[in-house]
Amino acid sequence: MKDVRAHAGFPIKPVYGPEDTAGVDFERDVGRPGEYPFTRGIHRHMYRERLFTMRQYVGFGTPEETNGRFKYLMAHGQDALNVAFDLPTQLGLDSDDPRAEDEVGRVGMAIDTLADMEAAFAGIPLDRVSVSLTINGMAAPITAMYYAVAEAQGAAPDRVVTTPQNDILKEFVARGTWIYPVEPSLRLVADLIEFSARRYPRSNPVSVCGYHIREAGCTTAQEMAYGLAIAAAYVELMLARGMAVDEFAPRLSFNFTAWGKVFEEVAKFRAGRRLYARMMRERFGARSPKSWMFRSLIGGGGSAFTAQEPENNIVRGAYIALAAALSGAQTIALPTFDEAYTIPSPKAQLLALRTMQICAEEAGAADTVDPLAGSYYVEALTGEMERQILTELAAVERMGGIVEAIRSGALQAEVARQAYRYEQQLASGEVPKVAVNCHVGEGAAGAGREVELYALDPKVGEAQVARLARTRRERDGAAVGRALARLGDAARGPANLMEPILEAVKAYATLGEICQAMKDVFGEHEEPVKF
Repeated sequence: MKDVRAHAGFPIKPVYGPEDTAGVDFERDVGRPGEYPFTRGIHRHMYRERLFTMRQYVGFGTPEETNGRFKYLMAHGQDALNVAFDLPTQLGLDSDDPRAEDEVGRVGMAIDTLADMEAAFAGIPLDRVSVSLTINGMAAPITAMYYAVAEAQGAAPDRVVTTPQNDILKEFVARGTWIYPVEPSLRLVADLIEFSARRYPRSNPVSVCGYHIREAGCTTAQEMAYGLAIAAAYVELMLARGMAVDEFAPRLSFNFTAWGKVFEEVAKFRAGRRLYARMMRERFGARSPKSWMFRSLIGGGGSAFTAQEPENNIVRGAYIALAAALSGAQTIALPTFDEAYTIPSPKAQLLALRTMQICAEEAGAADTVDPLAGSYYVEALTGEMERQILTELAAVERMGGIVEAIRSGALQAEVARQAYRYEQQLASGEVPKVAVNCHVGEGAAGAGREVELYALDPKVGEAQVARLARTRRERDGAAVGRALARLGDAARGPANLMEPILEAVKAYATLGEICQAMKDVFGEHEEPVKF
């Protein structure tokens, strides 16, 4: 008989029965939807009352081009936005910085000043549209720009719903768009959480992102474990500032992926919700039920999609959408079928949006809450996933805790080890991938011909640099200088940096200038490398 294992490593039995759930206390461990420990979902009626939002990841070229794509998707039924920024923006570089050459607008939209953010959201009411900002090292100034645009639109602060990713710890592990050393980076995360909790009560000032760590190579159980450990680190950070846990915890959010086996992904999220609720209530003493809720954006991982026979990715996307819906997502985002080739075309993004709409409106995934509850297999799998997550959390503690594990590079080394192991499994065929290592078609070499490739126009960079130069000419240079000096002075002390950052943003200081003012004080991170 074929040996089958979960991506987390434990074996999958061929048949499950009552004996596999004998240790499950259904009242304690499973419960009812909308009630502690939220195994079955964080809302009583889930999608019958509140359908998951559909939030495609969008951003390329200039702010005007991105604004056009926002409006295109919204016209076809997308009800929320998820913004991609180019690499110079993510790294705090202005578009005319020599290090930004050939990267301006390439993998996301370019943002240099508040003028760009104003153009990106022109005609989009920020008091009625929820917007995720996929930004980390520069989350504080980019979110400050967003708040400034909302203010200029006349949006009431308690109507502004935005989710800056703002998870710098996962950047050190997985993506690499870090700027400052660990401690000042954590300070900026905390500054944004504190400022937003007190000024923009419906914002979600951090989105703990197991997604990218999974994309970097970790297992399903590690993805959840590392996400929970990072969330705990941020909670401890805020408690150390003297904030009450229920003052900020209700607005913590999560971004995880679902690209593996459907039932394993469902079990991962059911176990994760349960563990998070217990952690927040029992370890941190949270009293508000909203502080116990694991609110999640579930996005399909781009690494699940292949260059070979790319239209197969449409089918993969449908299974990912189903897995996310069955997992209890609050928001779903799907990669597009052309993910392995290019910036998504309008057609590809519309197909991904239609996939989510079909899942919600036609397939019945939104008809009832947690329809898999009570399944011998799913409940046993949820319990086994919980045990694996706890094992991985214990391993993190042996490394000295999540912050020390990241600072030393030990966690990065473990993720790299798992990534190498997974690639070996793909190469051997132990993990099947249709059209890659099994069912390989004869025409695979020309399989990308049906993909519309995005060609970055060199004039995009030229236009962005010209806009930046115009903004520099027209702004009040003295006001910019004063604001940047104030920011530098504040960075040398303990004060929250969001107010001076907001002042600099409103003076039309550039992102690069704001970044440099803090870099002069904080220095730059040097990555630890372990093998």
